[in-house]
Amino acid sequence: MPGLVPVTETLRTVERRPPEPGGPAAGEEHEDLIRVTAGGGAAAGRRRPGAFWRLLASELGLTFRRPRNMALLAVLGVVPIVLGVGLRLAAGTTGDGEMGGIIQDVAGNSLMLTFLSFSFLVLLLMPVAVSVVAGDSIAGEAGGGTLRYLLAAPAGRTRLLAVKYLNAVVFAYAATVVVAVSALLTGLALFPGGSVTLLSGTTITMGEGLLRILIAIGYVGAGMAALAAVALALSTFTEVAIGAIAGTMVLLIVCQVLRAVPDLAPITPYLLPTRFTGFDAVLRTPIDLGALRDGLLSFAAYIALFGSIAWARFTGKDITS
Repeated sequence: MPGLVPVTETLRTVERRPPEPGGPAAGEEHEDLIRVTAGGGAAAGRRRPGAFWRLLASELGLTFRRPRNMALLAVLGVVPIVLGVGLRLAAGTTGDGEMGGIIQDVAGNSLMLTFLSFSFLVLLLMPVAVSVVAGDSIAGEAGGGTLRYLLAAPAGRTRLLAVKYLNAVVFAYAATVVVAVSALLTGLALFPGGSVTLLSGTTITMGEGLLRILIAIGYVGAGMAALAAVALALSTFTEVAIGAIAGTMVLLIVCQVLRAVPDLAPITPYLLPTRFTGFDAVLRTPIDLGALRDGLLSFAAYIALFGSIAWARFTGKDITS
């Protein structure tokens, strides 16, 4: 009769196949089943240490296969080309004594086009591209009705949030590399190479200039990662992706306006866009390590603050979509 037969005996009766060599016994299988059922899949998740990286790889594949994101990267890659062609035409129509500071710097060496491109793009177009991906990370899943299915995998809220953020960080660095490579190739094609004259008036070799470009890429990418944390935090408060994206851009524009008010100069160092252009510290000899350190610490503070906000909101909210 049901309920009177020992569990171990029932398992032996039902299991017709002989146990595999080295496999668990029937009682051990039953205990594993109880642990998995009671833990909501937690034990299964612990037995799969590569699940986090598989989830991240899947997220990266979706991000870099999406036409919208590829279009954003393409636009970022085209801007340095247009900028370089425009400066080349301007340099060809003016005499050596008539060239302005920017044209003279870029026309004198191809590497300077990379720093000039960062100066133009880091305050608007690059933040737009990063905000689109980071702002869509949670809100897009909620708006599409797929967020609760991701959590039922089980992915775990903290792990899913970490995957979404790392995905945005990878895209931010991808955007930074696209701008740098496009500007570097355009500069080499349109302007002479050789030694580089820095803002401090010191001349360095082309190899040292390339090393400083790598440092600038790391710094600018860190700034975009901090912006991605802001967009991710806003993404956890809404189910409409465009709301999180627009909110991030509004905050960025407000910070730019506050920077332009002289009376608010004391708060300017604490505004995120203030640090975006700190990569110009590599254009001095020696490199202004203090400016780079302060910028990276500011980025880390923003990541910690808004990452904590995103985690507190996402782990405590009711998932209905």
